[in-house]
Amino acid sequence: MKFAVTSKGDTVSNTLMHKMKAYLMDFQLEYDEDKPDIVISVGGDGTLLYAFHRYRSRLDKTAFVGVHTGHLGFYADWVPDEIEKLVIAIAKTPYQVVEYPLLEVIIRHNDGGREARYLALNECTVKAIEGSLVMDVEIKGQLFETFRGDGLCMSTPSGSTAYNKALGGAILHPSIPAIQVAEMASINNRVFRTVGSPLVLPDHHTCLLKPVNDVDFQITIDHLTLLHKDVKSIQCRVANEKIRFARFRPFPFWKRVRDSFITE
Repeated sequence: MKFAVTSKGDTVSNTLMHKMKAYLMDFQLEYDEDKPDIVISVGGDGTLLYAFHRYRSRLDKTAFVGVHTGHLGFYADWVPDEIEKLVIAIAKTPYQVVEYPLLEVIIRHNDGGREARYLALNECTVKAIEGSLVMDVEIKGQLFETFRGDGLCMSTPSGSTAYNKALGGAILHPSIPAIQVAEMASINNRVFRTVGSPLVLPDHHTCLLKPVNDVDFQITIDHLTLLHKDVKSIQCRVANEKIRFARFRPFPFWKRVRDSFITE
């Protein structure tokens, strides 16, 4: 089996990365940064997000496992004291593959020829560079509302515990193939109206955002911030691709939610 290890870059994470690399090579596993079967992320959720985007072209061939060196993460389920146990598990134990839904974002431009496609593990956010964001929101090809406010956040189920939660969105279990649309400070008065609640869309529904005015947009895809000009539409849906996690032991989602937000 081929493997790769990514690190947050701090001293603790780098030390663990080198240890795990040496241990796994002692077990005759092959280190391959280009075409790994399994990627070990050492750091936190941000480190795993980086690894996901680095290997997004190999999602059907590569599985991920996380070691967290800081606060408990939603994607990193092993701690530094367990790395020897994890190394033995990787080297000796067949792992279970758990798949999580991803968000597909397609940005089309008014010139008709250019479009950009992205995958997000957590979320995509859309904001206007100046002033309020004004967008027609279409669902399944029908106009749902004209949104006015600070911005919109489209999240995956696994990303529903991140920015989406801070916006008052629901926490969705990652076994549900859906995306969620949450508002950022919408404008609601006698003239302008939005639904005012997060929307959960199943995998056969598409959300299409169409600019009402000619402005530039700041669009984030997970940790990546992009500036897009001359935007015709932003299409969001559940992606055909999924991220694959290597599970060597149970990692209950609701326990992670409880440990992260409730347990002291």
